[in-house]
Amino acid sequence: MDWRWEGSAQKTESPVPPERRVVLEDTGEDDISESLQLLQIDVECEHREKETQHPGSAVWCSKNVQRKQRHWEKIVAAKKSKRKQEKERRKANRVENSGNTESGLCPQHSKRFLRSLTKEKLLEARHSGPRLCIDLSMTHHMSKKELSRLAGQIRRLYGSNKKASRPFWICLTGFGTDSPLYEECLRMNDGFSSYLLDVTEEDCFSLFPLEALVYLTPDSECALEDVDLNKVYILGGLVDESIQKKVTFQKAQEHSVKTARLPIQEYMVRRQNGKNYHSEILTINQVFDILSTYFETQNWPEALKRGVSSRRGYVLQDPVE
Repeated sequence: MDWRWEGSAQKTESPVPPERRVVLEDTGEDDISESLQLLQIDVECEHREKETQHPGSAVWCSKNVQRKQRHWEKIVAAKKSKRKQEKERRKANRVENSGNTESGLCPQHSKRFLRSLTKEKLLEARHSGPRLCIDLSMTHHMSKKELSRLAGQIRRLYGSNKKASRPFWICLTGFGTDSPLYEECLRMNDGFSSYLLDVTEEDCFSLFPLEALVYLTPDSECALEDVDLNKVYILGGLVDESIQKKVTFQKAQEHSVKTARLPIQEYMVRRQNGKNYHSEILTINQVFDILSTYFETQNWPEALKRGVSSRRGYVLQDPVE
């Protein structure tokens, strides 16, 4: 019996090209099986040839697809090259910084290491550092604009404390999580809910012993001489565009708490200006910058220079020869 696969004998086109067709000439079942296996191998070889001509595709691709594929390969190659250059640049920086260690320059650290170091310093300040309270019990009289400004001041104060080599432990008192100021802090300050500080609805006067409290207010008659680790310093969290005088001073007196002002008058003088404007009223972050700088340097002129801008109408006194 004859078995022949010929293109001329079929109405439909054979899946195998004419030059690769296999002719089976025998009636034995073993010969038929062997021939079918040869046919399968031949088809697989053709499939591999197509994959070699069109990598990554089991079927033939149009010129448009091939063009897009080449374009994508160029993009991938460019990204790999850029990553390699960035890695080499960081390596060169590490080598340079390690060489500068001997000259007293600090080597560059990873962001993870710096965050861990900052967290460790802040947690240590909770137990052994100076304490600062922000009294936020007066915010219910403030407008939305004033609340936004206060939220920004809290963010800047916290940022300065994180950078300090000897940070304070910050406590936000009289601060309810359902208050408009809390919502404003969440809206304006990224990561506010994870700030490393204390937040409590309790009033600062009931939270600490009264004899340990010192309310910092520009209306006090006593100049602050030093930062005492045994004291708790209070800043009034008040942004008042109507400039109501002695609000924080009167509140301290009501609770029989000591008051103090920054020694601006002792180390600075008024500077003549066109508007004849002179003010000792500072934002809470400016007051904190002065306290923090003094705590690190034990130098009031240097600390006041950092926190009191020339716009306030005050400049440092000339040193006495």
